[in-house]
Amino acid sequence: MVGKLLTDLYLADSILVVHVLIILFNIFGLVAIPLGAWYGWRWVRILWWRSLHLLFLFVVAIQAVMGRACFLTIWQSQLQEQAGREGFRAPLIQTWVNHFFFWNLPMAFFTTLYVLVWIYVVILWWKVPPYWRKNTSAR
Repeated sequence: MVGKLLTDLYLADSILVVHVLIILFNIFGLVAIPLGAWYGWRWVRILWWRSLHLLFLFVVAIQAVMGRACFLTIWQSQLQEQAGREGFRAPLIQTWVNHFFFWNLPMAFFTTLYVLVWIYVVILWWKVPPYWRKNTSAR
């Protein structure tokens, strides 16, 4: 029984780490792509990186529009509750804003923000297009 509780807590903490890394990846991309376009950084146009960034933010926006917390938040919360700890009742970022800044913002605020961020990333895709194939002329 104790082993199961520790496993659940370890998995919940692991999901939290992955979730935070994805959030940091998303925020990093929002800043790095326009800066990279400005400074001529070729790596900000790598197709797989840009596709992953666009996909992650699309998933965030769709979940918010559907009125759901991120599936990572749900999994983490379920594991915490199975281990006897309190789980999250709101999406992770909304919970952080409520706890750390004491701003009790409604889910509609975050939904609007996530959709606007995704639209911004789509615009970046158009304004700073990724490379579709390897540049063979630079041999």
